[in-house]
Amino acid sequence: MNSEPFTFHIDPTPTLPTRKCRFIARLLGWSLSFGNYAVALLVWWKSDWFISIGVLLLGFILFGILRSKLRNDSIPVSQREYEYTDYAIATWYLSRNTCFTIPQPTE
Repeated sequence: MNSEPFTFHIDPTPTLPTRKCRFIARLLGWSLSFGNYAVALLVWWKSDWFISIGVLLLGFILFGILRSKLRNDSIPVSQREYEYTDYAIATWYLSRNTCFTIPQPTE
């Protein structure tokens, strides 16, 4: 039997190479965090406050689904149990799909 202890390797959140990628990641992180409120305020401005409350509640569900979809598509399987901020989820997603800073998983 192997007497060496198993060391669990955690990949750090990747750093994006260009200023454009970092700006898009910040914008995506802000939209995941506060986009729901912006959409509800826009609906309240254009329509009624009652409809705006319904859009806000529906937005919590839709933005949660979008956040979990981005998280499951980009963060490695062994690290999905940890909590990540919206900016970290956006950074992982952009580094895998747009900015290409880390290789695709081979699992």
